[in-house]
Amino acid sequence: MNQPDPPTAGPAAASPLRSVHSTNLPDILRRLGIALAISTYQAGRLVIARAEPDGGLNTHFFGFSRPMGLAVDQGRLLLGTQCAIDEFRNMPALCPRLDPPDRHDAAYVWRNTHVTGAIDIHELGLGTDGRAYFVNTAFSCLCVMDHEHSFVPVWRPAFVSGYAPEDRCHLNGLGLVAGKPRYATALGATDTPQGWRANKRDGGILIDLEADTIIARGLSMPHSPRWYRDTLWLLESGRGALVTLDPATGAKTEVARLPGFTRGLSFAGPIAFVGLSQLRETNAFTDIPITDATDRRACGVWLVHIETGQTVGLLRFEEAVQEIFAVETIPARFPELVGLDNDLIQSTFALPPVALAEAQVG
Repeated sequence: MNQPDPPTAGPAAASPLRSVHSTNLPDILRRLGIALAISTYQAGRLVIARAEPDGGLNTHFFGFSRPMGLAVDQGRLLLGTQCAIDEFRNMPALCPRLDPPDRHDAAYVWRNTHVTGAIDIHELGLGTDGRAYFVNTAFSCLCVMDHEHSFVPVWRPAFVSGYAPEDRCHLNGLGLVAGKPRYATALGATDTPQGWRANKRDGGILIDLEADTIIARGLSMPHSPRWYRDTLWLLESGRGALVTLDPATGAKTEVARLPGFTRGLSFAGPIAFVGLSQLRETNAFTDIPITDATDRRACGVWLVHIETGQTVGLLRFEEAVQEIFAVETIPARFPELVGLDNDLIQSTFALPPVALAEAQVG
């Protein structure tokens, strides 16, 4: 029986997965009280970047099969992989047992794996209704999980006539407002197998799920719609841009232009954390404006001040990591991910409150 790939026990080999960062990055993370979760399906890694007490930056690499979409809050971390969604639950009581015992303030422990099949999961979101929403790119729809089905569709674009694993519009991005799915991005308003590829350069769209209408067209490979500080944000990946859009008119304002394919976006305080990818020469997404603009595309996470548009920090990966999919802030300064290969998981138990009150564990 095939089993999902567990996280590796620790950082992968330093040489091919090395990174460099601006000297101020650890202090920024520390002051904001966060760490970063970064997925790279190209390198098969989930990266947890966190500030060390001595002022350095710790980048912890975990191995997964094609990790892409991420969703994180105080209690859960969900990761979409090649054929499944892996769910980790924060169990803070485990922190004193981690090494070193006085450093961690969150412990996300692997609790469940939901098998979806190979549906090319893109972005994930955690709703206030307790459900995990995910973009099913292969079937061109938004879905939720349940225990009986591979996936349960809850919405699809009006221009998509039915469910089929044909990637008809390359639905990719999901934006929640007040904990409810509200915005989605796709690379084309098309209803034929791989139809979006014919105009991938500037055929992208932004959809309002509530009204079920397209509110912006002509976007260059849009990704990562986000609602933050009463503003609609978006990555126009094909142009390497962070932009805002007027939800009523679709009018676009460029906030920053960055040296790479922008994909993966999260916010904390006045900072936007933007994922950048180099894009490999064999990648199907290379015939786009960003490839015309520069031959020195970077890979990593760039920190952009949302009021000035200026880059104020960065984490750049070298060699093995060439593409980023998701970037999410974790509401903890030094979290840990505890997988099946960690011996602690054998003696870590999650019990209902009533049972916990009567537990006698020596």
